[in-house]
Amino acid sequence: MALTGLEIYKLLPKTNCKDCGFPTCLAFAMKLAAKQAELSACPHVTEEAKTALESASAPPIHLIKLGDDEHKIEVGNETELHRHNKTFYHMPGLLVRVRDDQPLTEVEELASQVDGYSVDYVGLTLNLDGVAVQSVSEDPSTFANCVKAVRAKTKRALILLAENPEVMEAGLAEVEGTTPLIYAATAENAEAMATLATEHNAPLAIRANGLEALAELVKELKDAGVENMVLDPGARDFHDSLVLLTQIRRLALEAKPDRLLGYPVITFPGEGTESKAEESMLASQHIAKYSSLIVLDHFDPAIAYPLLALRQNIYTDPRQPVQVTPGIYEINEPGSDDQLLITTNFSITYFSVANEVEASGRPAWLLIADSEGLSVLTGWAAGKFDADKIATTVKTSGISEKVGHKKLVIPGAVSVLSGELEDELGGWQIIVGPREAVDIPAFMKLWEA
Repeated sequence: MALTGLEIYKLLPKTNCKDCGFPTCLAFAMKLAAKQAELSACPHVTEEAKTALESASAPPIHLIKLGDDEHKIEVGNETELHRHNKTFYHMPGLLVRVRDDQPLTEVEELASQVDGYSVDYVGLTLNLDGVAVQSVSEDPSTFANCVKAVRAKTKRALILLAENPEVMEAGLAEVEGTTPLIYAATAENAEAMATLATEHNAPLAIRANGLEALAELVKELKDAGVENMVLDPGARDFHDSLVLLTQIRRLALEAKPDRLLGYPVITFPGEGTESKAEESMLASQHIAKYSSLIVLDHFDPAIAYPLLALRQNIYTDPRQPVQVTPGIYEINEPGSDDQLLITTNFSITYFSVANEVEASGRPAWLLIADSEGLSVLTGWAAGKFDADKIATTVKTSGISEKVGHKKLVIPGAVSVLSGELEDELGGWQIIVGPREAVDIPAFMKLWEA
């Protein structure tokens, strides 16, 4: 757990030399506790104290990295039980499983689909993260050929699933130069799997039924020199996975410094459900509570898109709304006589409006005001999208040099601002547009009528 300012102070030199830039060691300690200063600023701290402070300041959940620099998955380093308290940091990886008893052509096709799948979501490109290759045959050469086929079609992250160390070693030989996750070490094969993880510098997933057995296996592997681990507590259905994953997160955040369960968690929603619809529901639960790697048994764009969107929303910092750059946006190649609309720079607001204008087929100018990422009504209520802000945006954006008229369309939700805006923007006609973006195409037709 993180140390308090007084606990940190006890480990500092207590000389009040001011070399760190603060007037006293206590003041420096308080800044360290608030994560507003770096320990390296103190040139006199002892190595023993430095080790103790660095250990105490380590995130409660170990950071695990898979893949290479171009297609990397980072999971762990979480510090919160409830996302609204602060934020979640590393999105769970979403991967699709293939099996080595499938025809290689089918495996290659699925790997290509996963690799190429992407969607545009409020200006962000969302992708699946990789492929999990499972040994069903228990034959080293068959598994190796399947891994090789997948690797030829995607450079995204891989999870290799095989409990036979000989089979796993054959698969690892096909992925030299990248970092896969080895799945899984159990009580029966822990020593051999630990050796493979160490030799290949790869993280190791461990599986045991229940938290007590899982903690015992973690301790055994830590003693064997394995540092990078991922946990599978064996739960598969809705109830048990929710309970165990929540307990693991709580223990990781609140337990004493040994933190035997302070590692990311892997889940397999397809193993606890009977249909694609149920799998997607359980995967949604795992995204929210608290899986780090989610292995799907089905690839379907109708499933992938909502899961990616849900993940993006949950792992967006609630203190930092997603926003676009304020300014002038040209849609459908507008001319000087075409319509001018204004809205806020909240990302969802911008894309809702821009997409409807573009779909209408009519050219228009879209002026985006800096509302600090707030939506129209929220921005108005907070004083970030009021008459003064809108008038200032019009006057300073340079839009007057691009349009040959003085007609400004404002969102219908802030129609109350129209009179004040006419006073602020002398000579401008303020037109109240629709409240909902979906009504914009019909509204734009009136301009030509």
